[in-house]
Amino acid sequence: MEHQELYGKIAQRLDSLAKFPKIKEERSINELMQENGISRRDFMKWAAGMTAMLSLPATFTPLMAQAAELTDRLPVIWLHMAECTGCSESLLRTDAPTIDSLIFDHISLEYHETVMAAAGWQAEHNLEDAIKKYKGKYILMVEGGIPAGSSEFYLTVGPHGKKGAEHARDAAADAAAIFAIGTCSSFGGIQAAHPNPTNAKPLSKITNKPVINVPGCPPSEKNIVGNVLHYIFFGTLPSLDVYNRPKWAYGLRIHDLCERRGHFDAGEFVQQFGDEGAKKGYCLYKVGCKGPYTFNNCSRERFNQHTSWPVQAGHGCIGCSEPDFWDTMGTFEEPLGDRLYNTLYSVGADATADKVGVAILTVTAVGIAAHAAILAFKKDRA
Repeated sequence: MEHQELYGKIAQRLDSLAKFPKIKEERSINELMQENGISRRDFMKWAAGMTAMLSLPATFTPLMAQAAELTDRLPVIWLHMAECTGCSESLLRTDAPTIDSLIFDHISLEYHETVMAAAGWQAEHNLEDAIKKYKGKYILMVEGGIPAGSSEFYLTVGPHGKKGAEHARDAAADAAAIFAIGTCSSFGGIQAAHPNPTNAKPLSKITNKPVINVPGCPPSEKNIVGNVLHYIFFGTLPSLDVYNRPKWAYGLRIHDLCERRGHFDAGEFVQQFGDEGAKKGYCLYKVGCKGPYTFNNCSRERFNQHTSWPVQAGHGCIGCSEPDFWDTMGTFEEPLGDRLYNTLYSVGADATADKVGVAILTVTAVGIAAHAAILAFKKDRA
C-alpha cells in the first residue's frame, strides 16, 4: 500500500512536469538513443538498474524511464572551480558515451565551460542570462574546490575578472537544487590538502544554501545522473549521511561489497605488489587499501562502462570520497591499522555512515588491523 501511494505521487509529479515546455526541441531522448545505437531494451534495462540503485521497487522502472525522458525540462548550470575536469569526463565519457552521458546530452546544459562553444564575453553573458531566465528552476552543479576569504583572487574567471567564489555564490542564490560534484567541491579535495596555499574550501563553505555532496575523484557517472533523476522523481533532497552524501550512493563502505572481501575474511592478503597473493586476487588491505573506511559504491558500480575499478585492477582504494582524504588516508600503500597513532582522522568513518564518534573509529581501525593480523597468523601456522 505504501509503495502504491508513493508510485501514485511520483506518477502525478512526472505528469505535471510533462506539461512544462521542452527547453531543447530538436530531438527526443529515444531519438538520441537510436542515433547512438542504444535500443529501447537497453534503455529499459538501464532504467531498471537506476531504479534498483535508488532503492526503489522494480515496478517503478517505467517511471524511471519517463523521468529520463523528461530531463529536457531541466536546465542545468555547471561551474568549474579549481579542479582537473575529471568529474566532467567521468560523466561525459567522450571516448565511449554511456546512457548516463546521453542523458546529460538531453538535459539543457545552459553553461559548462568544457563543452560549450562560447568563450569570453559570450560565455559570461550565457551564464548571467541562464541564471536570470531560469531563476529558481535550474540545478546548479559545481566541480572543484573554491579559494575563499582573502585568497579568492587565486581563482579569477571570465572577462569581468569575477572570483570563482563570487560565481558560485551568485549561481547558488537562485538554484532549485545544488550539487557539489567530486571530492574537491564536496570537501576541498587535493586543493585543500596541507598546507592549502589557496585556502580552498568546499562549496558548502561558500554558500549558506543546502548542498548535496557527490564525492569521489571522480564520482561515477551514475552517482551524478542518479541525483538528477532523484530530484525529478521527488522534487526534494535525498536522504543524506553526516557529510551530506546521498545514502543511496554512499550508505555502504567499499569493503562491504568488494569482490576481494572473501579473501579478507579468510586472512588471504597481498603482502607486496606483484607477489603470489596479488596474482591470485587476494585482499589489498596490507598494501594500503582504505576500503574499510570509505563510503562509496565503486565496488558495485565501477568505472569505464562498469568494466573495472581500482581494486579490481590491483590497487587498493585510497579513500578519495572521504573528507580530507589526501591528508588522512596517506601513505596510500600502507594500512592505517599499522599506524594507530594516526588513525583518528576527522569523524564519521566508522561502522555506519550515520554514527559519528572518535572512539568508535578507533575500535574499528584497531579491529580491522587485528582481524587481518590474527587471520594471517592462523594461515601461516596452518
